[in-house]
Amino acid sequence: MDKIKNQYLSLKDKGYNCFACAPWNPCGLKMEFYEDGDEVVSVWTPSDNYQGWFHTLHGGIQATLLDEVCGWFVNRKLQVAGMTTNLNVRYRKSIPTGEDEKIEIRVRLKEMRRNLAVLEGRILHGTQLCTTAEITFFTFDRKTSSEQFHFDGCRLEKECE
Repeated sequence: MDKIKNQYLSLKDKGYNCFACAPWNPCGLKMEFYEDGDEVVSVWTPSDNYQGWFHTLHGGIQATLLDEVCGWFVNRKLQVAGMTTNLNVRYRKSIPTGEDEKIEIRVRLKEMRRNLAVLEGRILHGTQLCTTAEITFFTFDRKTSSEQFHFDGCRLEKECE
């Protein structure tokens, strides 16, 4: 897996403070992203700060994790900005929280319909499939991505060395 560079880090002074991926957000998830073939992946530790029930990851946090990886998929694989238009999550198995736990959030493209990207996401705890989702993203053209969303391409860290 190759690490994806967070292209928004230089926008802190312009208001970048994403709950999911800004590394300085004190309440945030501090997610990082990787490219693995045709998928975008995040490996994340579900601490007890994000539980819904006793030592169980909150469903809303799971939806946020999936949604965020989808956004980074659109950035990296389609090289544009996008916005979620539909998020359909299926919770299959509970996910334990704790500092020793690790989960993988994986997203891939199911289909493109004009400017709509239909994505498939899943959360795995070890080899256990815990959560699945189908997420639709509206994708912006490159000009709008740049002018309105400060998007200037999404590169791997190794491409920036």
